[in-house]
Amino acid sequence: MMRLLPIRAVLLYGLLLTGSTLGGCKKAFLNQLPSTALVVPSSLSDYQQLLDNTLIMGQTPVLGEVSADNFYLPYASWQSIDSRERNAYTWAADIYSGQGKVDDWDVPYQQVFYANLVLEGLNAIPVTTMNRQQWQNIQGSALFLRAYAFCNIAQLFAPAYDSSTAGSDPGIPLRLHSDVRAPSVRASVAATYGQITGDLQLARSLLPPALPSQNLNRPSQPAALALLARIFLSMRAYGPAGRYADSALHLYDSLIDYNTLNLQSRFPFSTLNAETIYQSNVLAYTQFLAGIAYPNTIVDSALYGSYQSNDLRRSAFYQLSAAGHPNMKASYAGLIWPFTGLATDELYLIRAECAARGGRTADALADLNQLLRHRYRTGTFVPVSAATPAEALDTILAERRKELPFRGLRWTDLRRLNKEGRSITLTRVLNGVSYQLLPGSSRYTLPIPPDVLQANPDMQQNQR
Repeated sequence: MMRLLPIRAVLLYGLLLTGSTLGGCKKAFLNQLPSTALVVPSSLSDYQQLLDNTLIMGQTPVLGEVSADNFYLPYASWQSIDSRERNAYTWAADIYSGQGKVDDWDVPYQQVFYANLVLEGLNAIPVTTMNRQQWQNIQGSALFLRAYAFCNIAQLFAPAYDSSTAGSDPGIPLRLHSDVRAPSVRASVAATYGQITGDLQLARSLLPPALPSQNLNRPSQPAALALLARIFLSMRAYGPAGRYADSALHLYDSLIDYNTLNLQSRFPFSTLNAETIYQSNVLAYTQFLAGIAYPNTIVDSALYGSYQSNDLRRSAFYQLSAAGHPNMKASYAGLIWPFTGLATDELYLIRAECAARGGRTADALADLNQLLRHRYRTGTFVPVSAATPAEALDTILAERRKELPFRGLRWTDLRRLNKEGRSITLTRVLNGVSYQLLPGSSRYTLPIPPDVLQANPDMQQNQR
């Protein structure tokens, strides 16, 4: 197998993240090039292996989940965790305490670098009748992965999408090449989302329509459509979001009957979950979101109490500690790290929500009930009804909260729902001190890491 640039990629990655010039590192970097440990990718197989490096490409930011309202920590546990997570948990003005090397920024931009490296490398490989399918699949995968990384960065480091201000709101740096000498410049929010959706539109035309069932870390056409649905939902563009969810479900719509799961197990889900369309998980640096490995993370009592007695999700997702507190089980993908990928259950909820917002109550309830009948104990499910689209919407949003906890989605949902006047206030209490995050607060946008600003002095910092 190709070795994944053990020296070159690390050096370029560090330069990429800061946007610095080669400067003092240039000589050392050049001195490393002759090493026999280096293999510069040049073939389609090389580029596929680069994209298959799940230790890099399969991880997503965690600070949004840390900042959301799915759980709470006892004071002693909060004191013991990484300072960035501790500060994000209380929505502090300064999350990083002056520290750089923030994985939530760095790792997605490393993914962008790899994707750009592949896209540029493909230009040197002629397309033939023999390699056309593989060539296009790799190009589509690189475009998908770049869009996925940009999307995840935008949910933390750019303000929530607002069509009235997106053209002037500061978005994220859109690095579209592997040249580490180029400075990082923030694009607008509108340009950010335009780049993401544009990459995915091209990717969907290149990727295969069938899931790679044994390689769910590889993108597919359903994955591109599912990510488009997720992104347009975050933009509150509910017409396109519903249409993309519908298109994805027409290609793949499998649901798991939770009655078939071993609900007594701490690992009720398999790593090849039948609902999964694309696999990813939160960054593994997090201490307290490591599922069963950290029992001091206590599931929010309102969330846990919202499940009915015959709702099997309560047993599938959670277990009670010796002290009687609900804790997370292993994730939706059978790992201790929370699953953040794309799956059919999310798509059913997106399509249902968009139908309700479009006044199509019957369609919305059909999707919701199709999902929920797979979640309740056999013979106990009573189909949901609603007299109005507004009533259906409220029910769907409540079910979305119960179906998708610890999936890296709640932070984005809070941002978009508060834009619509849902007025959700978050509260933490630690050692008798109360912390609040109010609707519309500027602290729904994380600050740019200090080392990035130091390397790019013209870059605008987010207001906190």
